[in-house]
Amino acid sequence: MRVAVVSFEVYPLAKVGGLADVAGALPKALKKKGTDVSIFMPFHKKAKDNVKKLELPLEKVLDEFDLGLDTTEKACLFKTILPKTDIPVYLVDNAHYFSSEDVYGSPDGGEQAIFFTKAVLEAMKKMEKPFDVIHANDWQTGLLPVYLKSVYANDPFFAHTASVYTIHNLGYQGIFDRSYMGFAKLPDYLFNIDGVEFYGNLNFMKGGIVFSDIVNTVSPTYAQEITTAEYGEKLEGVLQSRSEVLYGVLNGIDYEENDPSSDKRIPYHYSVDNMDGKWKDKEELQKEMGLDVKPNVPLVGLISRLVDQKGLDLIDDVMKYVMNCNVQFVLLGTGDKKYEDSFSNLAREFPGKASVKIGFDINLAQRIYAGCDFFLMPSRYEPCGLGQMYSLRYGTIPIVRYTGGLADTVEEFDGVKGNGFGFKPYDSAYLARSILKALYFYHRKDEMKTLIRNAMTTDLSWERSADEYLKLYELALKNH
Repeated sequence: MRVAVVSFEVYPLAKVGGLADVAGALPKALKKKGTDVSIFMPFHKKAKDNVKKLELPLEKVLDEFDLGLDTTEKACLFKTILPKTDIPVYLVDNAHYFSSEDVYGSPDGGEQAIFFTKAVLEAMKKMEKPFDVIHANDWQTGLLPVYLKSVYANDPFFAHTASVYTIHNLGYQGIFDRSYMGFAKLPDYLFNIDGVEFYGNLNFMKGGIVFSDIVNTVSPTYAQEITTAEYGEKLEGVLQSRSEVLYGVLNGIDYEENDPSSDKRIPYHYSVDNMDGKWKDKEELQKEMGLDVKPNVPLVGLISRLVDQKGLDLIDDVMKYVMNCNVQFVLLGTGDKKYEDSFSNLAREFPGKASVKIGFDINLAQRIYAGCDFFLMPSRYEPCGLGQMYSLRYGTIPIVRYTGGLADTVEEFDGVKGNGFGFKPYDSAYLARSILKALYFYHRKDEMKTLIRNAMTTDLSWERSADEYLKLYELALKNH
């Protein structure tokens, strides 16, 4: 089977969020199972920098070609490989749309996404490289299945190509003015309630949901949640109408990239059978973040976008109380100014006990996963979540709200079974109770050893997830 994974970001070439981790790891797992897989992504400035930094091969595959859009801008195509593999990565280049310092920094995200999507399809034709399945991801590629079922519906090149569309976060749908239909050169008949129209606008994600052969989200629980009014973001009716092709496949994490016994991003290595390195990592993290070096004080970590979705209002509500318990706290993240200011003030109020770094540093993030005892993730909603997976892999116990992928990966610890702690009602009192329960077990050394072992032996590999995606690809071909 030949599969094309199409994503706006791919780790390690360009990463903003969890989408990049998925798009960088899933193809490797598919390849190990014998799938002929390729990746398509924009040639962002950041990707150009990383291709050079990682000393990856780079060749030009296609000179400038026209896309049939309402623009004179043309695309060209480059090719590199995913590091440490022979998986081809095709890079759509255009100075106007992909020269920003930021992956999502284009002044017109709608045009940028349309340009990329159409370039991928035209590039496949020009390379005479057909695929059995095109796997599109998130709103930026939502119009790809729309093009396949409309503009390219009678094109023999795509006659046997099925589409799978993955929703990574329903909260970001790509909603733009109707005029973008003209830029995209999509037929007007698509702009209706059964097509891409959404309250008078064009909704990219709705297009992906309606026109793809298979739709999936990144966890089984989230797949159920988004068909309800509480989580459906006004698309619950559309999702209900496609329930027969809606699936939930839990993401995995790259076990080679995220291995505490060999990870070059952490100072000391360790394993489930020898944890000495973890306690040294904790000491180094305390020093680095300006905390008092106290090995027997529980260290709680938070790595997050500082936005309401991530449960920051709950954390903000309880942290002063928690800090008056015998704990330390470290935060890495950026987002809403109210949270940046609030947590920065917390660090000033509790010197030596709390440390906050506003911004993002991928290497520091890894040191936090390795060096902390507990990891906070009380999200209002969480399609899958990767933070809790990384923390489990590194023996750092997650404290979560049981929603979406958090409910699918974290099981309440009872002294013997389970790998973390959590709560369901979206209420800061329940978060505080879960934190106190975690601190109780921290001081019960035998149970804590069991808990850490349970966490580190939880199977969160892409091996399992890749099998599920292969099943979806087969279903997509049947549906097509």
